[in-house]
Amino acid sequence: MDRSAAPPSSSFGSAAYGGDGWSPRIKSHGEEVGDLFAPCGLDSEWRPLKRVLVHRPGPEMEISREEIEAVQFADVIDLGRARAQHDAMVAAYESCGVGVEYLVPGPRVTPNQLYCADLAAMTPQGAILARPASTVRAGEERWMAATLWQLGVPVIKVLTGTATFEGADLMWLDPETAVIGRGLRTNDEAIAQITHLLSETGVSTLAFDLPWGTMHFMGMMRIVDKDLAFVWPRRTPHGLVTALKARGFQVAALPDVDEASNNMAFNLVVLGPRKIMLPAGSPRSAAAYEAQGIECVEVAVDELQKAYGAMGCMSHILERERA
Repeated sequence: MDRSAAPPSSSFGSAAYGGDGWSPRIKSHGEEVGDLFAPCGLDSEWRPLKRVLVHRPGPEMEISREEIEAVQFADVIDLGRARAQHDAMVAAYESCGVGVEYLVPGPRVTPNQLYCADLAAMTPQGAILARPASTVRAGEERWMAATLWQLGVPVIKVLTGTATFEGADLMWLDPETAVIGRGLRTNDEAIAQITHLLSETGVSTLAFDLPWGTMHFMGMMRIVDKDLAFVWPRRTPHGLVTALKARGFQVAALPDVDEASNNMAFNLVVLGPRKIMLPAGSPRSAAAYEAQGIECVEVAVDELQKAYGAMGCMSHILERERA
């Protein structure tokens, strides 16, 4: 018998049992982001944008006029035109040096899966997975979770119980302060769970009620630089404006309420300090931003807007530069 192949008589002292060969994992989770995990995360709304996640429109968006209300659209979609506009948006990102990743959908793709911003919220240490409030979007978070893990992005929180939360309801005032909108899409149970999670990393959470008839917190505010924020007047909670001013922000009203209402001109993406991507066809808004030294990248998304969203809703922010 070849005794050289036999197992040792005792495992004590071997590496697997803590012997000299044992290699302890000593880095914190945060230190492993960008090492064992892919670089990801953010702690601001305005620092240079590095990577986004999107979903290219597919046949799931070819709905009849009779189905519009059931899938929560504004109108029927011309799929060819919608795809061309989405491709142009991706090209605009890439021309600005922003990396673009694509959602890997599951076997059941819903018409609203296009709006990736709702399906997770990023923190400095990874993603908080959404739990969409409507049955129309329930389960979309499964494919977001699978895609994030495939990309090497850690999912640090899955909401449980009766919590409902969509990523467009969480934003960052500074690296130590997140704000969450309480309303149609995000409830108290989700806010409690997220507040507890973030507190473990030294982040404070401020929650504000959203006005009745509004969709997401993201539609209330855009922070375009370290000291400049735009808000929607008579929609934005007074306490949020107070919190912004206390942190040194100049708070300005969005340039044109009509263009924001009719063309989603405020449904924009901040590409970096004083540089934004916004829907084309909003000349008064663009001119007002440019007058304040803000560079505007305009992209036509009017066909995609028929599903009640623009580039802000379509783009899940995976990574920004951090302080």
